[in-house]
Amino acid sequence: QVQLVESGGGLVQAGGSLRLSCAASGLTLSTYVMAWFRQAPGKDREFVAAISVSGTTYYVDPVKGRFTISRDDAKNTVYLEMNSLKPDDTAVYYCAPTSTNIRVALGYWGQGTQVTVSS
Repeated sequence: QVQLVESGGGLVQAGGSLRLSCAASGLTLSTYVMAWFRQAPGKDREFVAAISVSGTTYYVDPVKGRFTISRDDAKNTVYLEMNSLKPDDTAVYYCAPTSTNIRVALGYWGQGTQVTVSS
């Protein structure tokens, strides 16, 4: 059974930083493209960043230069380092394995972790 457990969210002031973690079981992350998505109140879930099996990273424009996705295959964990946070980053953040289309998740989701950025 696949389980994804996101953690590390919280309340932070604008300009602050958070590091999100996504620990997986029942799934060997090293064999998947892994991505972070987020869902803000009243909005659809959206792609944020992805990391390929080889370590190539992809970001949406609004987070480029501020967010860094990484993976520790030995720990079966994916991370999202978020710096210079803005109120617009407020959302529930989810990690997920994706298809070869990095914006399309395979359907495995955790409970997410809430990130709230105050102005």
